Amino acid sequence: MSGNARGESRKEVTAGEEETLFPFAFRLSTFAFFLCCALPAFSASAQQYPARPIRIVVPQSPGGTTDLTGRLVAAALAERLGHPLVVDNRPGAGSLNGIDLVAKSAPDGHTLLVVASSLTIIPSMYRKVPFDPARDLAPITTLSSYPNVVVAHPSVPAGTVQELIALARAKPGTLNYASGGVGTGTQLTAELFRIMAGIDLVHVPYKGGGPALTAVIGGQVQIYFAALPSTLAVLKTGKLKALAVTSSRRSPALPGVPGMAETAGLSAYDEVTWNGLLAPARTPAAVVRRLHGEVVAALQAPVLRERFAADGSEVTVMRPEEFGALIQREIVKWRKVTRAAGIQPE
Repeated sequence: MSGNARGESRKEVTAGEEETLFPFAFRLSTFAFFLCCALPAFSASAQQYPARPIRIVVPQSPGGTTDLTGRLVAAALAERLGHPLVVDNRPGAGSLNGIDLVAKSAPDGHTLLVVASSLTIIPSMYRKVPFDPARDLAPITTLSSYPNVVVAHPSVPAGTVQELIALARAKPGTLNYASGGVGTGTQLTAELFRIMAGIDLVHVPYKGGGPALTAVIGGQVQIYFAALPSTLAVLKTGKLKALAVTSSRRSPALPGVPGMAETAGLSAYDEVTWNGLLAPARTPAAVVRRLHGEVVAALQAPVLRERFAADGSEVTVMRPEEFGALIQREIVKWRKVTRAAGIQPE
């Protein structure tokens, strides 16, 4: 009786069911086998990085602040990784050429990008951009940052930003400011200030920061929101006066010059230019983490921090997710500023 009970309760598998179940079990076991084989391969790939020399693309000409940052980081990173790093300057088309090259490179960590915060202005300045900064690039970390400095020709009857605002309100449309060109950071930081302060300033664009600075020194233009690293030497000569830096706090490079919010009461105004390191999107997370850790460790070296400080910059690092969020915020912010300023994309 007990044997019959056991036979009746047991579900018999027919020949047809066996044929149906077997291929599924075989596929499941095969998938598990290949998955187990693949995981060590992925791990080994991350551990073997880098497998060849790394190229760091700088989408500007040699000699600028971004180029200098790229070369300093490349030298420090090469020492830590034990592999050569080559800086590849790819200027042209407002940085589009170099950035697009990296965005379309193999996502294996062997082609990287050192770029300035002007990256986040690009979507507002061009009708057609061959890449999406937030989608096609993988943020690794910011590297350095510096504020602009509001400089004025000595003839301007204002010694502070508050006095400059009062002067602009008393004589609307009579004060002009220089920039390195339409849509550059030197214009947009000034336009954001103009909008927030509620004043009228006349924009005078030049073909680059050098000519703009020369024009202010010569008195052809009254004001310039200049990049701090390129202005330090001139400020020491007394040919220009510094009213404020565009960050909310003072810069160690100009401790006697107040931050913008400190002087003007514009507590929400806090603008700095950053340089950052990015890779092509879909670069393995393990490679991004490795690069982030190595770069952050390299930037702690006192000699490197002193080198940045000599040019008016500060070492600034962020986690990849923080850097990505910053890029997205700034894309939105500059789009609003360009629209408010009436700047039309090309």
